[in-house]
Amino acid sequence: MANPVTSLDQLNLAFADRFNARDLDGLMALNTDDVVFVPAPGQPVQGEAAVRGALEQFLGLNLPIKMTVRHVFSSGGTGLAIADWTINGTAPDGSEIALAGSTADVASYDEERGWRYVIDNPFGTA
Repeated sequence: MANPVTSLDQLNLAFADRFNARDLDGLMALNTDDVVFVPAPGQPVQGEAAVRGALEQFLGLNLPIKMTVRHVFSSGGTGLAIADWTINGTAPDGSEIALAGSTADVASYDEERGWRYVIDNPFGTA
């Protein structure tokens, strides 16, 4: 298992690293068991199979994600992470992809597993 994320400002960067390595299990390890993932604005999914499937769709674009952390705030074991991201390029089917957003993520911290997503909302401002 990958190392836990010990600093909240590294959570979105760890997501990007694992995304770019096409490490689906590593991405899933960044989530709490009851994570809510919002792969499209206003369309949350929950449960391991649904979250894994949604992440697989993004990985299926076979394009890198660029992530810039804007703000992180935490109180005790609860955190809010805001980051800007882009996925640009040509998808395997030849279509041009230009995705971007500002993620608004809620995270929780525990000693054993570090910072993990409770709510991963990549289109947080939409």
